[in-house]
Amino acid sequence: MVQQPARYAITLPGPTGAHGPPEVVLVHATGETTEEGLPVYAEEGGRLRVEIRGGVAQPVDVDPEERRHTSWVATPMP
Repeated sequence: MVQQPARYAITLPGPTGAHGPPEVVLVHATGETTEEGLPVYAEEGGRLRVEIRGGVAQPVDVDPEERRHTSWVATPMP
């Protein structure tokens, strides 16, 4: 099995219609896994929990139907 990075930077879009800059959030491995066996990553406060596959982060705490329309860029961090 390929070793996953311990941290990623997730780029979230800015406010809709505000033309604001994106927000970059640092997430770290939690030690948890999804039903598919993928690592779960979370930001420090725990408000954002994601799985990461092929450089794409998707939230794990939302309805699966909504999830397929929500994805963000995930950049591995040292």
